[in-house]
Amino acid sequence: MVMTSPTTATAVNSVLRVPPASPAEAAAYFGASLAFHADVSDVASALAADGDPGFVVVDSRSTASWDQGHIPGAVHLPTALIPEQAPLLLDPAVPVVTYCWGPGCNGATRAALALAQLGYQVKEMLGGFEYWAREGFAFETWEGGERRVADPLTAPVDDDADCGC
Repeated sequence: MVMTSPTTATAVNSVLRVPPASPAEAAAYFGASLAFHADVSDVASALAADGDPGFVVVDSRSTASWDQGHIPGAVHLPTALIPEQAPLLLDPAVPVVTYCWGPGCNGATRAALALAQLGYQVKEMLGGFEYWAREGFAFETWEGGERRVADPLTAPVDDDADCGC
């Protein structure tokens, strides 16, 4: 199959109506994106490894949400309380990874902004608690520990499988 450039195609589709960025611009953008975001699987892998992962995880949701389920070892720090409680709970020398409910929620983004404005190095965990649970990672509730079977639409169902990304 021969590919044609958007300029030689007879009709430009909605994907190519705005042409892709140059490779250099794309590299800068995607490199910056990785400086701001962490993947659920990468966070889980770092937390499961022996030793200090080098960051702390912050759950920015309400107490009711926290009780419903949260990442083991996470610090509970609702976004509204960050200005007054972050200095009491977090070491400014340790990077922070924030999360909220899921991809349809920007609470982790708001929490990351609040922490950055206080001088913390911060990343947002993409997918939030929803994808943590959907990918089959263990979590804690007010009743104790829980773990769900991995959703095959979000993660490999074989515990030993790697998504390859």
